[in-house]
Amino acid sequence: MEDALVIAGRSLASRLLIGTGKYSSFEQTARCIQLSGAEVVTVAVRRVNITSRSEKNLLDYLDLSKLLILPNTAGCYTAEDAVRTARLAREALDNPWVKLEVIGDAATLFPDTAALLTATEILAREGFHVLPYTNDDLIVAQRLLDAGAAAIMPLAAPIGSGLGIQNTAALRILRERITQVPLIVDAGVGCASDATRAMELGADGVLMNTAIAAAAHPESMARAMNHAIQAGRLSYLAGRMSARLHASASSPLTGVIA
Repeated sequence: MEDALVIAGRSLASRLLIGTGKYSSFEQTARCIQLSGAEVVTVAVRRVNITSRSEKNLLDYLDLSKLLILPNTAGCYTAEDAVRTARLAREALDNPWVKLEVIGDAATLFPDTAALLTATEILAREGFHVLPYTNDDLIVAQRLLDAGAAAIMPLAAPIGSGLGIQNTAALRILRERITQVPLIVDAGVGCASDATRAMELGADGVLMNTAIAAAAHPESMARAMNHAIQAGRLSYLAGRMSARLHASASSPLTGVIA
């Protein structure tokens, strides 16, 4: 695939990763995933039924031949709890992928980076492809790389806030220094321009949920995000012009008729 996103050896045509919470129904979830063009779908193992066939199961509504299911450890507040949840997901789905969340504060949902590092080390040793949700701190990102993370996923703003990118400088620094694995902006995106901006800053992808699910028209927002990610990536690859303080005429002055 041209310009594919590659995570832990898996090639993906889409650079949009999408969550499955907060939708009005499983049917709407499936429609939005399809319209978004996403190939990676995150599922909160502790909140969404993906195992019992005696009740509604999200996986029954998804085309699993086209999607990578990325279990996440949302709601875990200790490394031990996150590791246990990841192991349960692997057993249930026969899937070594995990979006690792270890929350340190219930009000902001900011990550507990010390516990996150511990859990990443344990799961990476066990053969998991670990995609950790983290803050936008370079040193933490480097420690996560050393621990075996398959991607670095810094927040743009608090989870579900829709505030957009709050620290452009931090993301630019991460883009400059984190080159061994993909850099995927996770959390805080609110609208299509936020997603485009993240991609223009050089992010390899964007993971979102609430921005689509909580929109007035989720299906339309899913389509918008699909285009926004593509536009941002093309803009980044094209290389923006240098910003200038003063005007510069678009037409040359040579050959002007006096």
